[in-house]
Amino acid sequence: MARQDAISVVGVSGSLRAQSCNTATLRTACDLAPDGMTISIFDLAPIPLFNQDLEKDGLPAVVETMRQTMAAADGLLIVTPEYNSSIPGVLKNALDWGSRGASHPFCDKPTAIMGATPGMGGTARAQTHLRQILGRLNARMINNPEALIANAPERIGPDGLIGDTPTRAVIQHVLTALKDLIEQHR
Repeated sequence: MARQDAISVVGVSGSLRAQSCNTATLRTACDLAPDGMTISIFDLAPIPLFNQDLEKDGLPAVVETMRQTMAAADGLLIVTPEYNSSIPGVLKNALDWGSRGASHPFCDKPTAIMGATPGMGGTARAQTHLRQILGRLNARMINNPEALIANAPERIGPDGLIGDTPTRAVIQHVLTALKDLIEQHR
């Protein structure tokens, strides 16, 4: 029988832009979290560029905070834009820092991926690359359903959230799958 404890998920947006479609998607996911699940957002902006020289005296404090926050969560939600047919540097940087050391917070962690773009591709190529990286890190990923959100700016309302009903349904479907995976994993 599954525990009845609240499910905690940490969400990150791979975009630093204030009006990011992906950050809007992440905020929408927070709003649409299934009953019993909370999604908190971890901001990747303060993470320094990866440099092993910074590890001389241990990991930078913000990196350690990110790792501890992710490790304590029941699951992860990564929302990625697509830059030059791949994931953005800020997201890759966070994954690189997070994977340092003998144990890291991605190993066996239930993880869902989403992505939004102004274009038609819905971040399919970026999500493929992200799946490859997370597979190497041994994350336990939701493979289906997928949230590949094309023409994203048209779907965002004046409140900064996705208002488009079919897109919201896709996001809810992914979040329900993540909740189910977390409950199976417990």
